[in-house]
Amino acid sequence: MSDCLHKNLVLIKVAENKLRCKHCHLTITADELDGGYCPECYEESGKKQYDFETINTANPDISQYRCEDCGAIIETEV
Repeated sequence: MSDCLHKNLVLIKVAENKLRCKHCHLTITADELDGGYCPECYEESGKKQYDFETINTANPDISQYRCEDCGAIIETEV
């Protein structure tokens, strides 16, 4: 067990929901989509694929903090 008192905490940013292309499985945020189609499929085949599934990567009820002194990850429920 660490003797650290965890006094130097930094909030870890909550990950955004991501989209996964149903064809090539590229994982990307909606903000990164330019034109609404998968850039990987377009680059590889020249086809504009618009089929994505949403992947929820974050639990909104839990906040995570990292101790800058020892590196421990601390989770708290909101």
